[in-house]
Amino acid sequence: MNEIIIELEEISPKEFFGAHNINIELLKKHFPKLKIVARGNKVKAFGDEELLEEFDRRITMLLKHFGKYNKIDENTIERVLTSQSSDDYTTSKESGQVIVHGVGGKLIKAQTANQRKLVELMRKNDMVFAIGPAGTGKTYTGVALAVQALKNKEVKRIILTRPAVEAGENLGFLPGDLKEKLDPYMQPLYDALRDMIAPEKLAMYIENGTIQIAPLAFMRGRTLDNAFVILDEGQNTTHAQMKMFLTRMGKNAKFLLTGDPGQIDLPRRTISGLKEALLILKNVEGVGMIFLDDKDVIRHSLVKKVIEAYKSIENRE
Repeated sequence: MNEIIIELEEISPKEFFGAHNINIELLKKHFPKLKIVARGNKVKAFGDEELLEEFDRRITMLLKHFGKYNKIDENTIERVLTSQSSDDYTTSKESGQVIVHGVGGKLIKAQTANQRKLVELMRKNDMVFAIGPAGTGKTYTGVALAVQALKNKEVKRIILTRPAVEAGENLGFLPGDLKEKLDPYMQPLYDALRDMIAPEKLAMYIENGTIQIAPLAFMRGRTLDNAFVILDEGQNTTHAQMKMFLTRMGKNAKFLLTGDPGQIDLPRRTISGLKEALLILKNVEGVGMIFLDDKDVIRHSLVKKVIEAYKSIENRE
């Protein structure tokens, strides 16, 4: 049987192996045909020569990543083990730094490789599309960048907007004035802001218009300058709405558009403005695009097992 020995140098084995050797267990799951043993500061693997070569390559990538960021977690390991090259998960050190010191001293920063790439793209471009499924942190990271820009006086206001598609005709049946009707729909944006800005200050910002949260229809006719503007749930925009929004961009403005093309709530045969914009603008200089995926979801390991179980049922149907 072939054998390979990898010695950890200038790296804490305890931190690299993880609590109760959890990181080594993840390696074992990815290489089920290899026998992997971690003792002291050495990792030994036994098995087929071709598999050992791949194992050596992947663990070297992990060691380099750990050496750069001083940490690895389940999501990082999964991405490193399945990536074609280091470009898929490496980013600059700056992009992994704290974006905002939130309420109660909470440190808010990009958690995954693609979230860090989103941070980099927003620094390099005035318009960025962040595409991915729910829970990938695209909106949350975007709101953190907006709050950072406001605190650093890079912009004078934050504007957060969503197309009120799900509310639709039912809006009229909800109690209260228009703000009260729309507030529950805008809740995810409020939740993110509450993590980052103290309640009294947030209330003041909203009252004086420094932070504006409004449905997309309210953007018509405006010129949005000196602002960090986030369009959330962009997949639910029509062609006309998306064109209207994109042409609102004023001087010294940053536009972030987020969405999940897999969760479109538009009427049938209506083309998603987001899908169309991604095609039209993909080669336009100054426009950045990042595509997040399941590996960017920071979630309980049990949730992943639940999703896998459902996928196996759906695939049989």
